[in-house]
Amino acid sequence: ERCAVEWNTKAAKQGNADAQYNLGVMYDNGQGVAKDERRAVEWYTKAAKQGHAKAQYNLGFAYMYGQGLAKDERRAVEWYTKAAKQGHAKAQYNLGFAYMYGQGLAKDE
Repeated sequence: ERCAVEWNTKAAKQGNADAQYNLGVMYDNGQGVAKDERRAVEWYTKAAKQGHAKAQYNLGFAYMYGQGLAKDERRAVEWYTKAAKQGHAKAQYNLGFAYMYGQGLAKDE
């Protein structure tokens, strides 16, 4: 795991979105590093801004539940929407749930 962290860190610092997402997951789950939700969010954000759908979903999830940052349902919906538009099934589901229950947007049945 340590080797994976080292190589992903090198690639992530060079702007590789997959490596940035991988580091986010590692920090989120404490794989090869100490669990750190804030650092996970930092890496998810870098990857998400490059259009990485899984990172966009994870960032939306973090905003929805306040993991590693302040809870913000509106921002969660923004990130879920970006991931959903790329075909990310969990983001599509969570976005539908948000519309149904009015999380971060007006309720739409």
